Amino acid sequence: MSISMSMELEAGRPRSLAGRLEKEIRVYDLLDSLGIEYMRVDHDVLPTMEACREVDKILDSFICKNLFLCNSQKTKFYLLMMPGEKKFKTKELSAQINSARLSFAGEEYMEEFLDITPGSVSVLGLMNDKEGKVQLLVDEDVLAGEYIGCHPCMNTSSLKIKTRDLLDKFLKAVEHEPMIVALKGEA
Repeated sequence: MSISMSMELEAGRPRSLAGRLEKEIRVYDLLDSLGIEYMRVDHDVLPTMEACREVDKILDSFICKNLFLCNSQKTKFYLLMMPGEKKFKTKELSAQINSARLSFAGEEYMEEFLDITPGSVSVLGLMNDKEGKVQLLVDEDVLAGEYIGCHPCMNTSSLKIKTRDLLDKFLKAVEHEPMIVALKGEA
């Protein structure tokens, strides 16, 4: 589903919510209620990190790579935010969080816990994790930027939010404490 291909940066929620899914509208409602300012750009589905680069330029930010992971027993779930250019190595992360044999979690868990689908994984999905089943992991390099780019639970829009607002307002409101990790991401 493509809503608009104008690829223009706009402040706040869309003027018209026609054609938007409820989960996307809930994101705007929550951000607005928390007083979090954000910029938005609508676009076609971004299937790869390479496809995100044009949107990154418009946002003057970078869209994080968001990986939804679990342990081998499927009893612990993690949302990892990391720079898109870094390579992900399970062994490197496993050692830092004391969770052996990490793998990508199935989309059924993604939908159950975060109300998002593959390609739309976003830190903003944590607003739907009312039972705290998902641990947020944030690579320290993500915190270095003034802004963060992410999807509003749909990969046909991208938002630019101040990193401090995400950490101090959004994550507190949705009761998720991030665990900071240091990933080298070297080949």
